[in-house]
Amino acid sequence: MPISHNPLIAVPADTSFFDGYLWHGAPQQYLLAACEVARLTPVIIPSLPDFINLELLSEMVDGVLITGAKSNVQPKLYGATMDPALGPFDPQRDASSLSLIKFALKRDLPILAICRGIQELNVALGGTLAHNIQDLPDRDDHRAPENAEPDDKFAIRQPVLIKEQSCLAKILDQREINVNSVHQQAIDKISDKLQTEAIAKDGTIEAVSVKGAKTFAIGVQWHPEYWAKSDQPSRKIFEAFGDAVRAHHKQRQFDRQNP
Repeated sequence: MPISHNPLIAVPADTSFFDGYLWHGAPQQYLLAACEVARLTPVIIPSLPDFINLELLSEMVDGVLITGAKSNVQPKLYGATMDPALGPFDPQRDASSLSLIKFALKRDLPILAICRGIQELNVALGGTLAHNIQDLPDRDDHRAPENAEPDDKFAIRQPVLIKEQSCLAKILDQREINVNSVHQQAIDKISDKLQTEAIAKDGTIEAVSVKGAKTFAIGVQWHPEYWAKSDQPSRKIFEAFGDAVRAHHKQRQFDRQNP
């Protein structure tokens, strides 16, 4: 499919200060996976929720990709005490991304939420997060090795168990896969609007889907974007997301031509 014909997807921006400016952007690895594997065209949406018309945006894009980030969701957004030690925080990303998630689900837009994204998905729908899970009883250390080079940091080394008959089970056709693991926060109380798709062997929730969703609506705690071209499960996730986005685009085109 020519690039010019690839459907558009929205990607909420992170914000960060650099050289005296506040920048809005997204990590390239996610954008490349969307372009090269899912065959989509990502559009980075500035984290300026007061100025972004979600109604208009939903008429332009056919899906949403919620990326990981260096920052963490502000604890006050899920009823916990604000603690600077749990940062860094990105309030503008929170406000933009949480609103976009809720709107996308309301409009039945396909959504893929990764790392911070799965945590935002859970918080947007009323769930909570756990911090420093490596310090909790009977939990493993899910953090990346210290001072590791990128390929080592994102090395595929952790097994996760896929729930039988789940959305992921149908996509991957496997009950267990190996993934990378670079997080120290995770879902604590899962939203009652989500269902567990996969868990680590220590019980940490590693993937969820939205109950009753009419289309692809999945969050994963690991990073399929990093190895999307070479790792089969990672590729299948992005391909399934891309297929769902194209189906939405095709249906929308049909509806416009047949009012």
